[in-house]
Amino acid sequence: MGKFYRIVFGICFLMSINACQTIPLSEQNTIHPDHQWNSEKPEKYFFNITDTNQLYKIIFVIRHHNAYHYKNIWVELNHSSTSEKAQTETFNLNLADDQKGWLGSGMDDVFDQRIPLYAKPVKLKYGMHTFTIKHTMREDPLQNILSTGIRIEKADL
Repeated sequence: MGKFYRIVFGICFLMSINACQTIPLSEQNTIHPDHQWNSEKPEKYFFNITDTNQLYKIIFVIRHHNAYHYKNIWVELNHSSTSEKAQTETFNLNLADDQKGWLGSGMDDVFDQRIPLYAKPVKLKYGMHTFTIKHTMREDPLQNILSTGIRIEKADL
């Protein structure tokens, strides 16, 4: 009977060690309580990069209502770090298509989407990185937006 308990304890111990590993991602979001995203207030997110041998996926995160008026969203991303000057890029991101409807996962009338901003993972330099994002849509404030954010994931090598 003592051997059985040692085996069970060993399995539980190994599972607890595995469960304590850090998740290779970081996500920061801004909640829009009035369900409006105002472009005059850009959102700033800070990520500390310590692993420079790794490639990273930079992902735009959005949660919106089914009543969102468009099939896409235009966003402007400004990225700077302690060792690099700021770079600004504009992205036209598809949220829906004519065949499938909304491309993200949804429940009831709320849809979550995680859209990679770059086709390939990118290398990020050591240090603090600042990502500032705002929408560049004609409608301002943009209606039916619950939350937006940036997600940084380590890419599989």
